Amino acid sequence: MISKISFSFIVISLFLGLALATLDEEIGSVEFSYSGSHGPSNWGQMEPAFSTCSSGKNQSPVNIKKNEIVFNNNLKPLYKRYTAAANATLINRGHVIELQYGVDVGGMKINGKKFAFKQMHWHTPSEHLLDGQRYAAELHLVHQAEDRSAAVIAILYRYGKSPKNVDPFLSKLGDGLEKLSKEKSAKNEVSQVSVGKLYTKPLTRNTRKFYRYIGSFTTPPCTENVVWTIFKKVRVISKEQVAALKAPLEAEYKENARPEQQLNSRQIELYDELK
Repeated sequence: MISKISFSFIVISLFLGLALATLDEEIGSVEFSYSGSHGPSNWGQMEPAFSTCSSGKNQSPVNIKKNEIVFNNNLKPLYKRYTAAANATLINRGHVIELQYGVDVGGMKINGKKFAFKQMHWHTPSEHLLDGQRYAAELHLVHQAEDRSAAVIAILYRYGKSPKNVDPFLSKLGDGLEKLSKEKSAKNEVSQVSVGKLYTKPLTRNTRKFYRYIGSFTTPPCTENVVWTIFKKVRVISKEQVAALKAPLEAEYKENARPEQQLNSRQIELYDELK
């Protein structure tokens, strides 16, 4: 059953620059877009709460150039512990398709600091680039610590060579995505649909190699000091699955990837379990 939740965007005060605005969709009173006068190049001027989008020096996404990566043998593997399965809800936020579990499903540790899982959402095409290449899609697994600092795991997806090459987790969401696409929401409304008990497989995936850097959220207000972990392995998705992720969104949000941001003085580090 689908329900609609009317909402208005609320401007929030940032706590030590770490408030998780995108978790609750409290992203300001002005609508942003991915093209035109409300597109990414103008986000910083749309309202004071968005100023970091243009003035910030540690913005995301970035282009990960493999020949400039710094190997860091002090990086630790991701320690993750999640519930095997829980009831979940698909949500059309207007600018992304998001999935939330109805209960606390656990989280991960980075350098001993605990981050609880909050939500996952998809961008099409990918936001991060590898050696200048943009991929078909990118999944963000958003986590939050008790001090409201944020950590995001990013997984990139390429199109498979065969129609049989699909993402198994998205396959389980097919019916829910179809229902969302049929639900016509007025602007500034959120549509949601329950998808029942769902395994947390995307959360439990491990990787022997990942990239790590400090960046920002990729939507206004572009809050910085976000710890990014990008899996080195690019996974497979089908064209039909990408189309299903785009279908519920309005035309101006079907391509919802923020352009590449300057790396400035930051370094991207590599964790390699084999080394």
